[in-house]
Amino acid sequence: MRRFDAAVSKLRLAIQEDAGFPEPHRFLAACYAHMGLLDDARDIVVRLRAITSVVMPDVGVLRNADIRELILSGLRLAAPSC
Repeated sequence: MRRFDAAVSKLRLAIQEDAGFPEPHRFLAACYAHMGLLDDARDIVVRLRAITSVVMPDVGVLRNADIRELILSGLRLAAPSC
């Protein structure tokens, strides 16, 4: 639904609860990128890379193609070298 502001606050809480879980980092980076906050998105990718080498996950498990593309396009903006 592209409510990135609402998602950001929830994702930041999720990261506080479990900083070692990569998924909220990926989604937060994608949100920031779609909001035009590329520096913030790239900072999150740096933190993500400290957790895992996999920045671009296998999103084939996501059934909704629009959501898959939203996440992947955000990550491509946040981490163009991936």
